[in-house]
Amino acid sequence: MMIDGYIPTILIVDDKATNIAILSDLLKDDYKIKVANSGQRALSLVREKEKPDLILLDIEMPQMSGYDVCKALKSSAETIDIPIIFVTAKNSSEDEEYGLNLGAIDYIKKPFHSGIIKIRIKNHLTLKLKSKKLEELSMCDSLTGISNRRYFDEILEQKYREIIREPKNLSIIMIDIDYFKLYNDNYGHWMGDECLTKVAIALKKAIKRPTDVLARYGGEEFVVLLKGVDKDGAKQVAQSLIDSISNLNLAHNFSPVSKIVTISAGVAIKEVDEDISKEDLIKKADAELYRAKNSGRNKFCAGF
Repeated sequence: MMIDGYIPTILIVDDKATNIAILSDLLKDDYKIKVANSGQRALSLVREKEKPDLILLDIEMPQMSGYDVCKALKSSAETIDIPIIFVTAKNSSEDEEYGLNLGAIDYIKKPFHSGIIKIRIKNHLTLKLKSKKLEELSMCDSLTGISNRRYFDEILEQKYREIIREPKNLSIIMIDIDYFKLYNDNYGHWMGDECLTKVAIALKKAIKRPTDVLARYGGEEFVVLLKGVDKDGAKQVAQSLIDSISNLNLAHNFSPVSKIVTISAGVAIKEVDEDISKEDLIKKADAELYRAKNSGRNKFCAGF
């Protein structure tokens, strides 16, 4: 079943093959289906890159109950927002209340009516995906179409968690359009907005890996986040970003540094064995940007 052009994925978790087969047959024509026959397997699947949009979770399973699975999912920032529906033979109101208090969005008792469970799943998924779409819009810069400061702050938090589990370098490149106020004052705000949009598009094309993050940080400032890149790699990216804007050849006859629009950048890196907070890493990149601006602009400076 496509919802706004998207086919949701449902994870069915049950230790009994018969129950998995019944639910899979019921839903396979409308959704992508993943299955797990234990709580441990379910937790492994939800940690994969392509997470399920909804989980149908049995309660009574050996070794790890559905309640324990739900607790684990709701205690992790990466999985807390995945809707969980308990599908179980436990039919007391106390069990239902307990499951809902753990964070499940619904509690369906066996034996269930196939038509009713399909409607409830559809309703929950529609609500979840609409909320997700609104969330994505709130993370997007309305002028340039790239990610905004709020998204950057959240993804930086996420990347910091990732490099704790899997140690890797993390680099930040702070970017500022040179003499953008003079551009705005002389060409007008409409042209200023056009300039910001063209710069954003060029910067986005310049970062090659899908894991790299570009965001508008505010005003004429942009920021790039690179994971798993060494010092030389971070410098190469910074230079390619600067070159990408020079290659636009956008006229800026009021810039003291060039007759075209240029950018300055500051680079900071957190290496694997370095203990530095995300706030201090941003400050380091910002200080290097300030140094680049004070030493001629249209260049980058790196704090290493």
